[in-house]
Amino acid sequence: MDLGFDIVDLGAADPPAEGEQAPDFTRPLVNDEYWEDVALSAVCAESDDPVVLVFHPMDGAFPATYVWNEIRDRGWHESATVVGLSISTPYAHKDLLDERSIGGDYRLYSDPGNGVAQEYGIAMDTDGMAGIEEPRPAVFVLDDDRTIEYAWVGQQWPSFPDYDTVEAQL
Repeated sequence: MDLGFDIVDLGAADPPAEGEQAPDFTRPLVNDEYWEDVALSAVCAESDDPVVLVFHPMDGAFPATYVWNEIRDRGWHESATVVGLSISTPYAHKDLLDERSIGGDYRLYSDPGNGVAQEYGIAMDTDGMAGIEEPRPAVFVLDDDRTIEYAWVGQQWPSFPDYDTVEAQL
């Protein structure tokens, strides 16, 4: 079967592990109305539910669309605070939130320099774009002090989390 794209092994990653504290960062956090610089630690501290941090490809790429459609359709926001992160700008995030009809329930961090993915040990080169990198697909479920309760990091491109396993953590 011709998929129209190659499956690519991504090689080694060095992400934080379950039981460790996730690195904190401050970046623009985009919702359906505006964006402002918000620390991950603040999101975790303010949430009564687990925080699901979803690293995804740039907005407009088919994997990002697929991931957010699946998360929306499964209603993760009902039992968790879900935030995404990609290299896309706040303007592109606003469009993704509108197009996927998720703006009232989910927020997206903008990290155009990919510094957060580098800090998390999950940065990867973007195929066909010299000098551009983005986070590999990853999901971290965090408690209120950013302790990682569950971690999944993609080993191939494209790859998608086991949504049922993430839901079991929630």
